Amino acid sequence: MRFWQDRSDDGPRIDLTPMVDVMLQLIIFFVLTSSFIRPGLKVDLPKGVPELTPKEKKEMVITITKENQLYFGKKEMSLGDLESLFLQKAQEAPDTLIVINADRRAFHGTVVEVMELAKRSGLKNFAILTKR
Repeated sequence: MRFWQDRSDDGPRIDLTPMVDVMLQLIIFFVLTSSFIRPGLKVDLPKGVPELTPKEKKEMVITITKENQLYFGKKEMSLGDLESLFLQKAQEAPDTLIVINADRRAFHGTVVEVMELAKRSGLKNFAILTKR
């Protein structure tokens, strides 16, 4: 009785172990790098009815987070910085639209302060972003 067989006559084989290792490394790479992507500031907008007017080209988007932090673009600003920015924009283009992108949990007073700063600077066009 012979239990052990000689396998030298099976022919060539393809070893899949290196391919599986490379695929697992790629999966780990994509999982780790995709978790670092942040789409910007997260703001929970209040609901409202959209207005069907065309969007103006001259606009400034001011974001107010739920912690009442002010941002112009992705740059954090104080009320004083925002006032000087409004004054500069009012001299360049007084018909600039101020778009307020405020979280629904932001203090109402912060939104009013931003609007008052813009009015004192000479900017009178406002829009408040909402979601449908």
